[in-house]
Amino acid sequence: MSNDITWLTFFVLSVFVGIEVISKVSSTLHTPLMSGANAIHGVILLGAVLVAGEADGFALVVALVAIVLAAVNMVGGFLVTGRMLQMFTRKPAARKGAER
Repeated sequence: MSNDITWLTFFVLSVFVGIEVISKVSSTLHTPLMSGANAIHGVILLGAVLVAGEADGFALVVALVAIVLAAVNMVGGFLVTGRMLQMFTRKPAARKGAER
């Protein structure tokens, strides 16, 4: 039982740390820092998987929810980063003779 409380304490503390880290980023810097945020989500996902491997009962349910949410957040972050990088790539120049 005390092991469940320990893992739940780690989870609650990681939620507070995550909220503090993300809330300190201004909206103008959010997109350029997305890849750093993806790394943070990867660490959260790894932690949730480690907790799920050791947990049972309520802590297992919370860990599984954390795995799903972290995975969705991380994949979404990579998709947004990919779209952002596409905005900065140059379009191929059209050939002069090809426009007929």
